[in-house]
Amino acid sequence: MSLIKYRVREVAADFGMAPKDVSEAVGKFFEKPKSNSQVLTDEELNVVFDYITQKNQIASIEQVFAPARKPEPEKKPEAEKKPEAEKKSEARKPETKAPEARKPGNKQEPRPQAPKAPKAPEAREQPKEQPKENKQPERRRERRVVDTSAVQVNSARFDDRVDTLVSEREQNFSGGKQKIGNKAKNNKKSGKFQSSKAKNEEQEKMRRLRLEVIKKTPLTVKIPEEITVGELASRMKKTAAEVIKTLLKNGVIASINQTIDFDTAEFVATELGCKVEREVTVTIEERIIDDHVDTAQELQPRSPVVVVMGHVDHGKTSLLDAVRKTNVVSGEAGGITQHIGAYTVQINGNPITFLDTPGHAAFTSMRARGAMCTDIAILVVAADDGIMPQTVEAINHAKAAKIPIIVAINKMDKPGANPDRIKQQLTEYDLIPEEWGGETIVCPISAKKGTGIDELLEMVILTAEVQELKANPNRAAKGTVIEARLDRTRGPIATLLVQNGTLNQGDVIIAGTAVGRVRVMTDDKGRTVKTAGPSVPVEITGLADVPAPGDEFNAVTDERMARELVEQRRQAEKDAAAKLNTKVTLDNLFAKMQEGEMKELNLIVKADVQGSAEAVKASLMKLSNEEVRVKVIHAGVGAINESDILLASTANAIVIGFNVRPDAAAQASAARAKVDVRMYRVIYDAIDEIEAALKGMLAPKYQEVVIGHAEVRQTFKASAIGTIAGCYVKDGKITRDAQVRVLRDNVVLFQGAIGSLQRFKDSVREVAAGYECGIAIEKYNDIKEGDIFECFVMEEIKQ
Repeated sequence: MSLIKYRVREVAADFGMAPKDVSEAVGKFFEKPKSNSQVLTDEELNVVFDYITQKNQIASIEQVFAPARKPEPEKKPEAEKKPEAEKKSEARKPETKAPEARKPGNKQEPRPQAPKAPKAPEAREQPKEQPKENKQPERRRERRVVDTSAVQVNSARFDDRVDTLVSEREQNFSGGKQKIGNKAKNNKKSGKFQSSKAKNEEQEKMRRLRLEVIKKTPLTVKIPEEITVGELASRMKKTAAEVIKTLLKNGVIASINQTIDFDTAEFVATELGCKVEREVTVTIEERIIDDHVDTAQELQPRSPVVVVMGHVDHGKTSLLDAVRKTNVVSGEAGGITQHIGAYTVQINGNPITFLDTPGHAAFTSMRARGAMCTDIAILVVAADDGIMPQTVEAINHAKAAKIPIIVAINKMDKPGANPDRIKQQLTEYDLIPEEWGGETIVCPISAKKGTGIDELLEMVILTAEVQELKANPNRAAKGTVIEARLDRTRGPIATLLVQNGTLNQGDVIIAGTAVGRVRVMTDDKGRTVKTAGPSVPVEITGLADVPAPGDEFNAVTDERMARELVEQRRQAEKDAAAKLNTKVTLDNLFAKMQEGEMKELNLIVKADVQGSAEAVKASLMKLSNEEVRVKVIHAGVGAINESDILLASTANAIVIGFNVRPDAAAQASAARAKVDVRMYRVIYDAIDEIEAALKGMLAPKYQEVVIGHAEVRQTFKASAIGTIAGCYVKDGKITRDAQVRVLRDNVVLFQGAIGSLQRFKDSVREVAAGYECGIAIEKYNDIKEGDIFECFVMEEIKQ
């Protein structure tokens, strides 16, 4: 674009056209100007000039000046009259009409000559020397002089580019109109040049001032926890080379795409003269999960959640059966609980939620989860058995969760019941009964006979009242996944315990790496419900995956962002797993090298619920020893399917089904691929069988068994064989395939294999005690009379 701003209305005025015509001419090839004050580009001006030239064709260049000559005779009398009037009255009309005409100080100049008089030196002197009757020819000559000198004057005065001036001249002559002839317009144009240049200079000055201010004021840079070198350079408005150079100065070698931490980035930014602020990144989790703290006005009383814990077979499920007046225990495999059960019971109009946890050693994580999401723990101890390992573990879980413990001494109907012994044992674990001056409530009960149950429940309600349990039902639901499984027809099913807020049917929930919408919600009695408030356990369908038990779940509003968050969590899990598998340090390098020789037993575990799968996996992995490592390559929920068999075949693994069976396709596939599939209903059986299988896999151990001694009585040299020893077998026997040691004064000189064993001229397999024989030893000839050959074999020791 030209330095001179030439507007639509100015072009129209200069060529004597209507602005509308100029706009239409431009609109044929470019976008039509929106207003008459729009500045035209060089290309648009060229189009206008071409358009005017086409509309105003001339035969020769002389016609360009012809219109200017015709009005001269008409103006001549006026030109002559005016100087006379000026001489008489000393009027200053030229000064008022043309401001620039004052500069030369010549009042006798005619008005038509005024525009060029100040620009041409010859024009100033001529009027003084010549009388007024000679002005007309001078005027004509002056016209020509002005035309040729206009460019020089503009160039000298305004120092503009030549191409700008050439285009200006084209504009002056293009339609037969002569712009230079009009003094007012010329002065106006000159003013534009000056104002434009002054404006540019002013802008440049302001820009420099701003740069100076910016240089003096340090740039504030926001830096997150981690940032790439390139991004840091961009934020500081520096080149990456400057940042890398600063890092190298401080001993940090980093490329443009390498990530550096906040401390390093802060140091670099400060050194390069920037102020640093820590950038607070708002994660998706923070955006979609409601984590505001409830006020006292929002909170309302809620029912307690009670976990029942204790050693295996001490009567936890029987106690709950007595409370609920049901019979759950009879339907369990081996009579032991292997899942978490959640039940709600109405006691005197007060609802109480019970969680029944397994008591077997394998279910440690389940018990920990049960304790962490509850308010009160009932510790069931059998009166005839006392405190056992899992009882101690349950006490520790409850203490870790900082929840009050109520001890229920069960099986009081048995003859060998001794509650005082139990109370004595409890004191060893800082559980002092109330009657002994402590704070622990101890209730003797009999789940079988139903005695003492009411007293126990009263104590539970009393303890809950003391705790003043409250929650806010008027907010998005939040809670814990108690159990999860994969149903063949309904898909992933999760048992959730709502701890705060209200869960509604149709809510989008996110639980660990699982996300979905609540389709169907059922309570512990199998009834479909629409809402579930605080302390209510429900079973839901609608999740895309099976969540991990113990995961926290949240009800959210934005499903798209929830799925994005789940993807991030899955990726983080993958990255963590990859890090564990691939990270090698000097400390574990040797161990990694040795793993090549180590035997592995690959297992695939499938269970009916996620908690059982985890428990079986953890128990089996504990069976690893120095020589055999148990590796669970896949643990899942649901029936054994064909893909599990395919994985087992590829990885040479055994498939273990816990309370699940293979489908028909999987059975056929297992038979074809000869994959070992084993099904169990009780966890003990699985552990015992795998342990037995491991013993068969152990590397065989050997022991040395000496089978005989022979004494060297004579030596012979044979060129083909070497030294042959003539021996007498003192005890045992000497066999051809045995190992031999050469002893001299009971010092071992050599240990190796027997090369040949002969009796007379025949090769024999063995020589018994009391017989003579010839023995040659492989790769050893330094045999002397009196040496003893000790013959032995390596025998395998059974595991």
